[in-house]
Amino acid sequence: VQLQASGGGLVQAGGSLRLSCVASGFSFDEYEIGWFHQAPGKRREGISCISRTGGTDYIDSVKGRFTTSRDNAKNMLYLQMSSLKPEDTAVYYCVAGGTKGQGTQVTVSS
Repeated sequence: VQLQASGGGLVQAGGSLRLSCVASGFSFDEYEIGWFHQAPGKRREGISCISRTGGTDYIDSVKGRFTTSRDNAKNMLYLQMSSLKPEDTAVYYCVAGGTKGQGTQVTVSS
């Protein structure tokens, strides 16, 4: 199982970013996939998940601001982040089947 997130960067508060995660080595369309983040000095936290058929769930702090989607034909997972806040600063990872991929850094300046 391999997962690689990308699309992070530095953005001002209120801005937007779209993260992508490319998956390989497993039957992507058979798994629920999640996005996690880990801020400096804090525990890794699950922020969203998407079922095999596209059903989504989010933690309260990102509801209405973040949208998770997937393209099973391309083995891709996405996280559209809007109205970003400094507290969203973290390394973002995608996770499937208990495997955490390479993360991407998101930094939101105030």
